[in-house]
Amino acid sequence: MIRYRAFFHGKTDAGLSRSRRAGKKSGVELAHERFKFIRLFFVLSIAALLVLLTGFIITLGPLNISVADAYSALLARFWPDYFHVETLTSRVVWNIRFPRIVGGIMAGFGLGICGCVMQAVLKNPLASPFTLGITAGAQFGISIAAVIGVSIFGGPYFIIGNAFVCALFCSLFIIALAAIKGATSENLVLAGIAVNYFFTAISQLLKYFASDEQLRLMTNWGMGDLAAFSWANSRLLLAVFVICFPLLLSKSWDLNIMTAGDEAAKSIGVDAEKTRIFIMIVTSLLVATIVCFMGTIAFVGLVAPHMARMVIGGDHRFLIPASGVLGGLVLMSADAVGMNMIAPTIIPTGIMTSIVGVPFFMYLMMKGKRKEFWT
Repeated sequence: MIRYRAFFHGKTDAGLSRSRRAGKKSGVELAHERFKFIRLFFVLSIAALLVLLTGFIITLGPLNISVADAYSALLARFWPDYFHVETLTSRVVWNIRFPRIVGGIMAGFGLGICGCVMQAVLKNPLASPFTLGITAGAQFGISIAAVIGVSIFGGPYFIIGNAFVCALFCSLFIIALAAIKGATSENLVLAGIAVNYFFTAISQLLKYFASDEQLRLMTNWGMGDLAAFSWANSRLLLAVFVICFPLLLSKSWDLNIMTAGDEAAKSIGVDAEKTRIFIMIVTSLLVATIVCFMGTIAFVGLVAPHMARMVIGGDHRFLIPASGVLGGLVLMSADAVGMNMIAPTIIPTGIMTSIVGVPFFMYLMMKGKRKEFWT
């Protein structure tokens, strides 16, 4: 670990010993600590902005709710003796508007961190949680359940159970295929493209034979919608987040090394192929869980890591949480716009993220510094 840090920060043993003998920090160390504070401040600022926007977005809708009432309704659940709101306001906030916001934050956070680590292990700035065909696998599971009526689970999990299992199976198949040939970034991308086209073609074939009702179900799910999120499935999402996020964050130093190339990582003691497979398995589990409940939501996992990287650089200790927080902010904001742009008609969340994400991504690329992606 010490060697990792010396490699990443570019410090020499001679420079460190001189600063220690002098009893004071060198200019490089002071600059590093200052930049470290800026990165931490950026993450905390975006998190604070999420809290402020939550109160504002709750007020948007047919029922007039003030910002003060919105926060009071949220706090009254924990401190009922100090905060009081009308029963109707409390029900609308807790049962309709706030769950949708929480779902947007959780989905955006998960897609953001998955996009960040996938771009690192694949060394591809266009990588996203859907590069490896996870969405195509989930769509295939939905198509089987809707058209053929075959499902792995029954009851309320008739649809989402198929989406989850097929998405996870698709990801594991790609990882196994790449591992046989060698889990390089090129092999993973090529395997993902091949499987993506295959499952997309099968889904289109099933749509061709689907009835109007079945076709409507597959189309609506493919657009992505946070309305499917509820407090009932929040526990499962939270459990997956608690497992996956620390695992991905624990690989931040390895990701920092891997950006220099597989050979450089191997010379320092990082097994790039094993790290790549481990991260793909964890991200596949997280993305499959998000997709099976909320459908296809594009561009969040692509845009959020770019936004974070342009502000705080490429240190994945800060970049991973920053990408997650920005992903939650982007998705929550896009969903709020979609709900209120042409109210009472609600534009599906996946459509809004694409409408907002494409021009914004192009703006970021045009305004970004003209230098290599990983520098």
